Amino acid sequence: MDYSAQFGTRKTPQSEKIPGSKQAENSAGGFAFAVDDWTRLDRFLVLGNEGGSYYATERAMTKESAEAVLRCINADGKRAVGRIVEISHGGRAPKNDPAIFALAMAASLGDQQTKAIALDALSKVCRIGTHLFHFAQAAQSFRGWGRGLRRAVGGWYLGKSAEDLAWQIIKYQQRDGWSHRDLLRLSHPKAEDATLNGVLKWAVGKAGGEVDLPVVRGFELAQKSIEEKDGKRSMVIKPKEAAKIIAEYGLPREAVPTEWLMSGEVWAALLEEMPMTAMIRNLATMTRVGLIGPMGDATVKITAELLNQERLRKARVHPIAILAATLTYASGHGVRGKAEWSPVAAIVDALDRAFYLSFGNVEATGKRIVLALDVSGSMEGGVVAGVPGLTPRVASAAMALVTANIEPNHCFVAFTSGQPGEWSCTQSNKSQWSRSRGIRNSITELTISPRQRLDDVCKQVSGLPMGGTDCALPMLWALDKKLKADAFVVLTDSETWAGEIHPVQALRDYRAKMNVPAKLIVIGMVSNNFSIANPDDGGMLDVIGFDTATPQLISDFIRQ
Repeated sequence: MDYSAQFGTRKTPQSEKIPGSKQAENSAGGFAFAVDDWTRLDRFLVLGNEGGSYYATERAMTKESAEAVLRCINADGKRAVGRIVEISHGGRAPKNDPAIFALAMAASLGDQQTKAIALDALSKVCRIGTHLFHFAQAAQSFRGWGRGLRRAVGGWYLGKSAEDLAWQIIKYQQRDGWSHRDLLRLSHPKAEDATLNGVLKWAVGKAGGEVDLPVVRGFELAQKSIEEKDGKRSMVIKPKEAAKIIAEYGLPREAVPTEWLMSGEVWAALLEEMPMTAMIRNLATMTRVGLIGPMGDATVKITAELLNQERLRKARVHPIAILAATLTYASGHGVRGKAEWSPVAAIVDALDRAFYLSFGNVEATGKRIVLALDVSGSMEGGVVAGVPGLTPRVASAAMALVTANIEPNHCFVAFTSGQPGEWSCTQSNKSQWSRSRGIRNSITELTISPRQRLDDVCKQVSGLPMGGTDCALPMLWALDKKLKADAFVVLTDSETWAGEIHPVQALRDYRAKMNVPAKLIVIGMVSNNFSIANPDDGGMLDVIGFDTATPQLISDFIRQ
């Protein structure tokens, strides 16, 4: 009997643990490396858990993530809060909700020092009224309204100028069952400045709350412009007059009645001072009402805004927001409703370019890079940042395009179930079959380029066949092809199980046989507990998909 065929450390099926390693069983029944709680904290803050994953429900993933967050808070509360603030304030996450939830945990479940640090950071994480409502809802699920929480919430209001606070109260009126009146009645803030104090009284409907600020006067005029008769609401002024009120008083979209929003004139007035994120979110509506059209003034203005990298940075516009807008706007119809519009090519092209700009400037390494997309069945489960239709499988293509746009010397592959004519990972030309599940795995060489539009690439990847997960395939394919690569960038959920050799073993063989000190960068596309990167190997790096810092980290690591 050849015992070495049954037990060894150089080649181990992924359905088994590498002997002597720190691997743990993943959700697919294979084995990978468990990430620590601090990595799990980062993954939760950036990726969140909306929609769950292929293997876990949203509730189960949130519970696991929350427990990891709590362990970090208990281990080092100051470090945990610092990380929450860093990722939130830096605009590195697609959504701020995970950071708000984690901050509420720290402010409620940490020790006294941690609670104080978390409450002091409230304004850094909760920058707008909606964030504050989310925080109040989350905090109430962990604690009561003690003096510390009341003081922190009151400080959020007192830390703003009268004009800014009035604008916040008008723009973000209520969410999660909370309103500013609710929070102000709980926190009882009192301002020394008479105008600011007047805004606080106006917000709760108290006597003496007469405020002579432009945005408040405009808001009250807008409310009076609607007449209700026999249960029907209608405008008592013309759209041209409504547009004039918006321009004169600087009203945000949320301050105007819904009836105004059917007019292109109104949207033109709103566009003049519209924040970047609101502009991106309302592209379809502005096209539908006729404001955005080929070679139109609004189209020229919006295109210039989207291509202004400094504006994107200051507005904390996340790549996911642009990607979601690109996919929706280019489709010409809404995801949930029945609204339809004719996409304007100049806007789609500007969104495409803005996606890359939103990651910031990254210097090319000039190295040879294999970009490998996991397009297996598990990558089709769940959604990224709650964006409908944006599965980890599709999102991985968009994320890889960022590196491809920077690095001229790259190639794209996808590992998926085998199809006729595709490469199959064997030394002979016979198909390799997983001993455990009988699924044939192969590499598909992709002919996609950063010169293609983002929405086209996402469609191309979404059409690939699905199969089992074998994250060793990129290295096996490169070795079989005698392709010299300085780095393998694998975008995956790390739920690998189908191969006859582990990814780290395949990389070790590739390094030895090709005499290339190739590195492995694993981009995690799901907020789970696993990575195929060995934390004890200095040539492997685990990073988080759609963290805006990821492209720079990859570049630095490859260049190192």
